[in-house]
Amino acid sequence: MHRRQKPGAPEHKRDLAAHRGALSMSHNDTRSFFNLSQLVLSAGQLKSPPVLKHSKITYFEVEILDVQSKKQICIVDKVPPSSTLLDVKHKFHKACWHFRARMQVSADVASSTCSTPRTPLTSLPAPGLSGYRFPCFSGFCSVVVINEIKGPQWYPSRVGLQLERNGPYLKDSINIQSLAVSSIITLYFTDLGQQVGWTTFFLTEYTGPLLIYLLFYIRLSSIYDKVESMKNFRHPVVHLACFCHCLHYIRHLLETLFVHKFSGGHTPLKNMIKGCAFYWGFTSWIAYYINHPRYTPPSFGHRQVAFAALAFLMCEAGNHFINVALAHQNHSGGKACFPSPTYNPFTWLFLLVSCPNYTYEVGSWISFTVMTQTLPVGIFAFLMVIQMSLWARKKHKLYLKRFYPEVGRSSPWSQEGPVCEVPAILPLICSMTSGTSFKVPPFWTLNTSRNGTSWTNKCVKIPLFSA
Repeated sequence: MHRRQKPGAPEHKRDLAAHRGALSMSHNDTRSFFNLSQLVLSAGQLKSPPVLKHSKITYFEVEILDVQSKKQICIVDKVPPSSTLLDVKHKFHKACWHFRARMQVSADVASSTCSTPRTPLTSLPAPGLSGYRFPCFSGFCSVVVINEIKGPQWYPSRVGLQLERNGPYLKDSINIQSLAVSSIITLYFTDLGQQVGWTTFFLTEYTGPLLIYLLFYIRLSSIYDKVESMKNFRHPVVHLACFCHCLHYIRHLLETLFVHKFSGGHTPLKNMIKGCAFYWGFTSWIAYYINHPRYTPPSFGHRQVAFAALAFLMCEAGNHFINVALAHQNHSGGKACFPSPTYNPFTWLFLLVSCPNYTYEVGSWISFTVMTQTLPVGIFAFLMVIQMSLWARKKHKLYLKRFYPEVGRSSPWSQEGPVCEVPAILPLICSMTSGTSFKVPPFWTLNTSRNGTSWTNKCVKIPLFSA
């Protein structure tokens, strides 16, 4: 029989150590599993990790470049999609003003916060801009001008922004999201120069002629010979001309203050200077001739003066009622429509022309020319006819684009009744270019009921006299 051999001492020790190691590992695994179970039970039900959703662009960055050098001026970041271009202009103005008045950053701080080397500010559009620029994390501008800005203050009305270098200036009411092709919008900056409000523009333009004419009317000794002024008798047409001239510009001033509504628009200061030079200069020339001691009355005497004065007053009244009607239709809150006549007979000129206010303005100056029978007034009236025709043609095209975009195709109102061709400023004379006259629907509809028959306006009802 074979006798079992006992393992040696080293082998026995090795087996014993392996057995003990296996027991300890199983014990550790059991303890770890127990601890993990307790942790899971105490934490509650396991939740799946949240699913990351790809969200849309929530903010835009507007890069503003100089229109001439194409150099970057500023980056306006964190612009919400609901912002308008006016909001971007305000942020741009805040950035420039903030760093002009308050920004005092040392070179050490700039070098410590900036990861890119500083570069001199050259080729910027405004003179006097110097210093360095580096990325800014202030939340509204990513370019900081360290040194003081000595250039002009770019307030919002002075900033002109374009999508293209040769494109038109964008309106302040345009939504930023409508301009965006990506998250970065590039706009070109143009300094429009010093701006003035429309109310200031018209008040300055109309106040000058009113005061200048009165200075000539009182016949200052520095303008006319004092002895000759005392000898010659003033014809009644001189007093009537002063009354009509003052009435014309007083009406303009009152309408500027109480009738016309300007939506915060601005115009360059140079336009106001040109307008004032035109009106003030012609008023001085007109007033000098009419109030001169040697002025001769019209050829046909009182009949000519009376007829022209009556026509002048009618044109002034018509112009006022047209402006009131336009103001009520623009701010009535109803659906926008082509300007239409009201119950006031002076507004019935809307049936013949699209811009009757310019027609009445031309009629006023032609009547004033007939009443005074002077060459300066005739030249001024001729220039006013040209200017009013250009303005009426421009507004005519605006009406055409806004209210009747389907002109040239089949008219949708042809089934409602007769339609009429409407010229811009002169009745029975269409515009010089083809395609600018358009057909409009009848403004008044006949309502028949048991209570009687009445005429109603399709667009908006306006009272005959309005405060």
